[in-house]
Amino acid sequence: MHKKVAVILSGCGVYDGAEVYESVITLLRLDQRGAQVQCFAPNVPQLHVVDHYTGDEVNESRNVLVESARVVRGQVKDLLGARVEEFDALIVPGGFGVAKNLSDFATGGANCQVQADVLAFAKAFAQAGKPIGLICIAPVLAPSIYGPGVTCTVGNDASTSAELGKMAANHEVCEVSEIVEDTARKLVTTPAYMLAQSLSEAASGINKLVDRVLELTAHPH
Repeated sequence: MHKKVAVILSGCGVYDGAEVYESVITLLRLDQRGAQVQCFAPNVPQLHVVDHYTGDEVNESRNVLVESARVVRGQVKDLLGARVEEFDALIVPGGFGVAKNLSDFATGGANCQVQADVLAFAKAFAQAGKPIGLICIAPVLAPSIYGPGVTCTVGNDASTSAELGKMAANHEVCEVSEIVEDTARKLVTTPAYMLAQSLSEAASGINKLVDRVLELTAHPH
């Protein structure tokens, strides 16, 4: 049986959307492992738009779903129609889009709110005992999904881990090539470009995360 995995994207480009390298590495590993994948994104405006060449914010508006379609050759669906029953696992790549579009962590920090469609979908996986993988900055979503006491990692980033602490998460320092697993909650996290200096370094942890998430689908409770 091919495992079915939902992947939530947050736009296109590290500074205002999904981290493209992390997204592609995730999708490549899932494909290599024979998983069936459907990408989703919320049909909402981006917080803002960044010129990735200059790094400057520009006076322009873009849509998270439309931008996410750039990453995956148009193969993305509106998250509003996503059904947890159709999937075995959920993975969310990083990029500032997670903190700007999937949540308002970039502006709200520990007081952040997760976008309603994202939160409802992710919580459904948690409540069904299905595994979730959160990459890079995406673990900032974990306290909203799972509640106090969830264990996760953003590598060794002091400011982000401090905010996670304020949200009553347990942060574990982690190397780029490793994963942190909250076994009770079936949550797997890895730092990726919170630490990675190269594509290969990012892939080393993401591949382990994908592999572990797929392993966890074989053990429903």
